[in-house]
Amino acid sequence: MGRLSSLRAALDERLTPLTGSVRHKLLALVLAPLLLGMPALLLIVWYWGTQGYNQLLINKVSADLGTARQVFDRMQGTVGDGLAALAASHRLALALDGQDGGRLEALLDETAHRQGLDFLLLLDPQGRVRAGAGAAGADRSGWTVVRSALRSDSTHGLDVLEPEHLAAIDPSLAARTLIPLVPTRNAASTARRVEDRALTIHAAVPIFGLDGGLLGVLEGGMLLNGSQAIVDRINTVVYQEASLPLGSQGTATLFLDDTRIATNVRLFEGERALGTRASAAVYRRVMGEGRVWLGSAFVVDDTYVSGYEPLLDTGGRRIGMLYVGFLEAPLQDALYRAMTGLVLAFLAVSALGTLADLRFAQAIFRPLERMNRVIATIEAGDETARAGPNRSRDELGRLSRAFDQLLDSLAARRLELQRSAEDLDRKVAERTAELESANATLRQASRQLVLSEKLAAIGQLTAGVAHEINNPVAVIQGNLDLLGEVLGDAAAPVKDEIRLIDEQTRRIQTIIAKLLQFARPGDYAGQAEPVDVNAVVLDCLLLTRHTMGRRRIAVETSLTATVPVEISRGELQQVLVNLMVNAVQAMPDGGTLTIETADTRFPEEGEAGVVLSVHDTGHGIAPDCLGRVFDPFFTTKKSEGTGLGLSISFAIVQRQGGHIALESRPGLRTTFTVALRRKARFPGRPGEPASPSVLFGDE
Repeated sequence: MGRLSSLRAALDERLTPLTGSVRHKLLALVLAPLLLGMPALLLIVWYWGTQGYNQLLINKVSADLGTARQVFDRMQGTVGDGLAALAASHRLALALDGQDGGRLEALLDETAHRQGLDFLLLLDPQGRVRAGAGAAGADRSGWTVVRSALRSDSTHGLDVLEPEHLAAIDPSLAARTLIPLVPTRNAASTARRVEDRALTIHAAVPIFGLDGGLLGVLEGGMLLNGSQAIVDRINTVVYQEASLPLGSQGTATLFLDDTRIATNVRLFEGERALGTRASAAVYRRVMGEGRVWLGSAFVVDDTYVSGYEPLLDTGGRRIGMLYVGFLEAPLQDALYRAMTGLVLAFLAVSALGTLADLRFAQAIFRPLERMNRVIATIEAGDETARAGPNRSRDELGRLSRAFDQLLDSLAARRLELQRSAEDLDRKVAERTAELESANATLRQASRQLVLSEKLAAIGQLTAGVAHEINNPVAVIQGNLDLLGEVLGDAAAPVKDEIRLIDEQTRRIQTIIAKLLQFARPGDYAGQAEPVDVNAVVLDCLLLTRHTMGRRRIAVETSLTATVPVEISRGELQQVLVNLMVNAVQAMPDGGTLTIETADTRFPEEGEAGVVLSVHDTGHGIAPDCLGRVFDPFFTTKKSEGTGLGLSISFAIVQRQGGHIALESRPGLRTTFTVALRRKARFPGRPGEPASPSVLFGDE
């Protein structure tokens, strides 16, 4: 136990520069929010900021996609409106009545050119081509828009025209729609090399006579393959000037299936990225599942905040996609710059706040530092040291002044005791001189009487000193209690210094309590509580690490126990430290100390518990000593030790209701095994054993 005390003293001495200073503790309190709380707060702000900003971008591209859809729908409606205007025009009525085919063809060509149509056909009431670029008599009633017009309903929408459809209308159209496919990263694999189909705005309106009868149908179409005007108009409306600050760039694209057939996304040297394809992930979601894609996506050669939605033909089938998006990098750079500025501002404010707190804290720890210096000076031998005048009006200032008054009172009491002792010595000397004249018997009796009087005087003096010390101690204790009540939570920064003062006032009581505890250990048994055995093992290793380091002891642990045991933490620590110190002493030339914990069950009742083993590779214990190692005052270390360590450890484990076992092979190893119950079984409880069994043996 003496070695353990020296280890604790050495550890306390090393930690004193950190734990013994109010300044250091207040500094730690001030810096803790800066070093721990602020990084966490900044991470939260960074996460929320980026998430919120990204959500704003998603919301914007979603609104942009809705706007683009409306613009595209209006463009489709414009085609239908243009045909409806022609169908109701007087010029068309005259051309139909005049039966002049040339005039009718000229009117259709002029209208198609003016409205930007790639073809415009006049159909008869049966849906066959009557005039226009298509082959005369060709049946067009298979198209949905034509069938609706034949039923007297004007209809427009999107349709995909195959090469043969284009050739039937005008052989030159098929060549205009060809778009070579460009290999694109992240796109799905395909064997196709060219897109020869055409995405078309397709419209048809009925033509009625004066009697309301159906005279025919006007069918027109606008090919979107390679149409720069369409996507540029969408892009201009959606991304107007200053709608995308910070150098970002908006784009719009029309897809046929997964191929870009009209886009203002640039590939290289200003060339539009026609023929590039959408990524497989986007294609699966939009074309495969029919859902809108909103988010960050790689587009051709850069990352864009993108929005995709499916395009449906007049029959309700998914045939392509409408896309809008804008460059993500400039916006992300702006976000990072803003967040970096926020972090720097946060750091600056925190630094200024920390400096202000430190300045304010000086008023708190200055009186305590003075008292601490006075204590150190008095311990060094200068009993005249005082904290000095203090202008502070708070509790700490009053404590400093009361501390000086207490020291003055103690000095006066000490001087009074010295004078009393001098008077006593003088009186004893006078009485002794008187008795010296007596005979030898009386001289002997006098000497005995003087001795008795001295002993009595010493007893009275001790009682007086104790009485006089108890008074200032009571004053200190009362002021400390008042300080704790008045300050409350405000005393937290200096609670350790206050605790140290309180401990000094209780040193005499602590010494007496320790002596009583040694004489009557049963009366001072620790309070049992659930204890984590693994944590106690780690604490004990920390306490004994210097001893192990000096003897070159390697430590191995296997701490797998999970069951808490009911025992006094201090008593369990005493048992472990005693076993570990004994193991180290058994390996004077070095070795390996192994500590293991594991869950177990007591076979008698099946109760849960923990088994703890301490192995060493020392010289072992002789077989004839195995049965005596737990006897009081038995020891194999003749020059040191009292032989009480293992017997006290045995008593502690026995009082808990556990088992302790020893196995030893001389010259090889020794193992102590301690089994502890989850619920302690103290002797005297109903149904609990008065003394657990202890096993001894060797392998």
